[in-house]
Amino acid sequence: MTEARANPLVRVRAAGKINLALRVGPRRPDGFHPLATVFQAVSVFDDVEVRHARPGTFAVSVTGPQAELVPTDGRNLVVHAAHLLIERYRLDRVGAEIAIRKSIPVTGGMAGGSADCAAALLALSVLWDLDVTPNELAELGGRLGSDVPFALMGQTAFGKGRGDDLVPVLSRGTYHWVLAFADFELSTPAVFARFDELNPAPSPDLDVPRGMLEVLASGDANALAGVLVNDLQDAALALRPELARTMDTGLEAGALASLVSGSGPTIAFLAPSEEAAIDLSCELGKAGVCRTVRRVSGPVHGARLVT
Repeated sequence: MTEARANPLVRVRAAGKINLALRVGPRRPDGFHPLATVFQAVSVFDDVEVRHARPGTFAVSVTGPQAELVPTDGRNLVVHAAHLLIERYRLDRVGAEIAIRKSIPVTGGMAGGSADCAAALLALSVLWDLDVTPNELAELGGRLGSDVPFALMGQTAFGKGRGDDLVPVLSRGTYHWVLAFADFELSTPAVFARFDELNPAPSPDLDVPRGMLEVLASGDANALAGVLVNDLQDAALALRPELARTMDTGLEAGALASLVSGSGPTIAFLAPSEEAAIDLSCELGKAGVCRTVRRVSGPVHGARLVT
């Protein structure tokens, strides 16, 4: 028996996300903020590969852009995912080598860590031959992070609560985005803290913009541009004012709309077409207002096995 057959590799790919709408309510006693959000998964992916390892061993390696920013010890959510599966399914004598290949920006407001966690949950459940349903994986994912259930689901979805109570949303057609990745990171807790400072009494009545779900069902990018919203955007710009220049540059170069993705600092620009996205990415790249530019489209699937 060859080594490859004796120790099979399982690979799962998971996508980053953009929050088309992100409404934030007042901070709760447990420290969390109630959310109403519309997620869209877009075509920037991380790959997670797992193999069997000595029981009790969970070795993590990370490659790709910003790999040095990702912890490879027990702080990484992929290790938390492994331990949660072991606890839930009462496993013993299991271990895993976990290799992460990054493309989603680190602490970039696109849920890269949650995507890796979702991919690890699915990959390890296959590697360890667990009888687990998609709903059970989503429930486990919600215990690990608010964005993990959506990373498993993908496509477009409405989320409430912490963002992990999800309902699929009909979204026709393909939307073309240009992502401007910053050369710095933004801490999600820091952005929420600044949101609290800027909004001492936010409304507890949360809803996404009127008509957004109908717009998504129509597939009209121009109409979608008019309903994009992110309540965390002002907080992110207050912490890193230079992001405003990136946003202005993209709008001047023909974007239909710009918004901070999640808690930032990635800026998402909606383009009217694939050709316009190509032109926009070239202009942003020449302007020198970000670390790098990436053209993506959405919606795309959630965490999936790669053969």
